[in-house]
Amino acid sequence: MKVKIVNKSHHPLPQYETVSSAGMDIRAYLAEPVELKPLERKLIPTGLHIALPEGYEAQMRPRSGLAIKHGITLLNTPGTIDADYRGEIGVILINLSSEPFLINDGERICQMIIAPYSQVEWQAEVTLDETERGAGGFGHTGKI
Repeated sequence: MKVKIVNKSHHPLPQYETVSSAGMDIRAYLAEPVELKPLERKLIPTGLHIALPEGYEAQMRPRSGLAIKHGITLLNTPGTIDADYRGEIGVILINLSSEPFLINDGERICQMIIAPYSQVEWQAEVTLDETERGAGGFGHTGKI
């Protein structure tokens, strides 16, 4: 699938690192480094604008290396970029560690996955069919 992209940063376009990669690394586009203090959140610009085909979304997800090594993750994960959004992609990072973290220009801050989606048309009912699970949720099986 071809997707139109405008890259206002000086970084290379997002790309898949391996043949079987699902996500592409997204880089910070910063005039100067940004410090993220413990429990602080900030919107980090990327310089990227995309035009997805109808029926697709871009999901912004954390990078596992940043999460395990530094406690850096996305506040709204996965973040969704809708097919009709044309503004700059911004990434809301949060520092869940006890140490400040410095984000530098060009740093890989998250990954983007392009995925299809469906829209539903609700059908109002009075009751729903019964299932084995029923209303059980949040640990109802007793298994961890």
